[in-house]
Amino acid sequence: MQQGKYIIRRASLPADAEEIMEVFAAARAIMVASGNLSQWNNGYPSLESVQADIERNGSFVIEERQSGNEQESETGGRIVAYFAYLPSPEPTYSKIYDGEWLDDTLPYHVVHRIASRPDAHGIFKMIMDFCFAHESNIRIDTHKDNHIMQHNIMKHGFTYCGIIHLLSGDERLAYQRIDLDLSSKTEINTADIDTRE
Repeated sequence: MQQGKYIIRRASLPADAEEIMEVFAAARAIMVASGNLSQWNNGYPSLESVQADIERNGSFVIEERQSGNEQESETGGRIVAYFAYLPSPEPTYSKIYDGEWLDDTLPYHVVHRIASRPDAHGIFKMIMDFCFAHESNIRIDTHKDNHIMQHNIMKHGFTYCGIIHLLSGDERLAYQRIDLDLSSKTEINTADIDTRE
């Protein structure tokens, strides 16, 4: 998927490993600078997290689009963001506290590990546009101290549903958005996404 100056494509290891880890480090720095000191600690997210996302066909990077050869074909440039877009069920969403999901019967996708460089703008919107082009029912969660992510989630039409617990026992604020128009949703396949050979 292309939008403006960015391209979304599937992540690849080991080819993308170094740049993905740079993106995670940049995201951690943004969190710390905004007062979120405890969300991504102890080496998380790791390349093992990325590999697990790849194995579930849900690991994506966003890279800068740049001109290629004389025919103006476009090739990918620097990776500026990462996200996971994974099908249900999400085990940590099986129980929700102090609230309830908007719907707990239909299949859904979950978005995890959104990370970007500080100089990349419009990334959250691009991710949401991509995800909702393929799925009408999406869940997402974030840390109580991640005010930047909370703002973006609410700005893009999600409803706060309650608290979920990670496998570690840590709490996360949980959100869901359901778009009622199912007619324009498409399955993700290789043809939908720019890939690197």
